[in-house]
Order: sequence, then structure tokens, then C-alpha cells
Amino acid sequence: MTGHGQTVRGGGERVDGGGETVAGSGRIVVIGLGNEFRRDDGAGPAVIELLRAQPLRDVELLVSEGEPGGLLTDWTGASLAVVVDAIVASPAVPGRLHRVEAGLDRADDPAAGLAWGPAASSHGLGLGEAVSLGAVLGRLPGRLILHGVEAADLDLGEGISPPVAASLGTLAEAVLRDIPASRGGRRGSAPAAS
Repeated sequence: MTGHGQTVRGGGERVDGGGETVAGSGRIVVIGLGNEFRRDDGAGPAVIELLRAQPLRDVELLVSEGEPGGLLTDWTGASLAVVVDAIVASPAVPGRLHRVEAGLDRADDPAAGLAWGPAASSHGLGLGEAVSLGAVLGRLPGRLILHGVEAADLDLGEGISPPVAASLGTLAEAVLRDIPASRGGRRGSAPAAS
């Protein structure tokens, strides 16, 4: 498993110090949020592992524990950032998938419509707060898509619960549909937001 901020690229392309691709247009980053030692919270990093087996080109695959400053660093300057996270829902349907695109074009509240605050995220501060902070600091990606899987168990321990584990392949495919085909993504539209 990689640590926060490590970059994995298809084709062995080198990255300059600012994380910008030396060749190509538009930086794309996929960030798997979570901690593999908190059961289903490891879903984001597990999806990143699945994506590493794909022939992606010029796509950064990162793992983060979700600290807002780290997220801002990871997605700043990206034309597209896709974040994958385990979420808490009530009533929960463990393994159910969600997709939300942030309204980054809204100057008044770029996190509007994100149901990814502290109540939904499995992390202390939610992605909504990270997006709002990024807006204030001018550190948002051009486009931000959030993929979540409803968690069954966020207690300490290793291993993802069976219903969440069963949904990880479908979740990875949904992420691939958000990545342009020219970069190794899948053709066809991404699943509708839920």
C-alpha cells in the first residue's frame, strides 16, 4: 500500500515537483480515502489497489487518510479529481454505492449538494469541509467527483465486511467510467448519482 501523496502512473512517466504531468493535458487524480486498519474504512485504498491493475495513462492513484490539508495538496491543479470513500448512512445498506459531483462552479458554496459532511464521511472532517476550505484558498480541482460505498463496520481491525467487499469491483468500474477513455477509462456514462 502506498502512503499519502505517493504517485503511481501507467507507463512510468515522471512527475515534476508540483505533481504536474510533464507531458499531456489536464492532471487527473484518483484519491482513495481510508484506513485499512478500520475495517470498511479501507474501501477507498482497496479500490486504488484494483485500479492499479488497469492500463491507466497519466492518472495519479493516491491513498489518503482524509486529512483536509493533504486532500488540498493532492487535488490542487488537477483538472479532474475522483475521491473514493466509505460512508455512513442511516438507514445503512452496506455495500450500496453513491456518486456525487461537487458544484465547483458555485462561487457562493462549492460544497452545496454534497452529502459528504462529518455525518456521512467516516472521517472527522468531511469532504464538504475540505471542498469549502479549498474554495476559500483557491485550491480546488477543475472537476470533483465523489464515489462512496456505505459501510457496515468501521471498528478497529483488518478486513472489509462481505457486503462492502462484494461492491468494490463495481465501485472501481464506476470510477473508471469517470476517467476519459484516452487515459484508460471506460466508455459509457457513469452511473447516476444517488
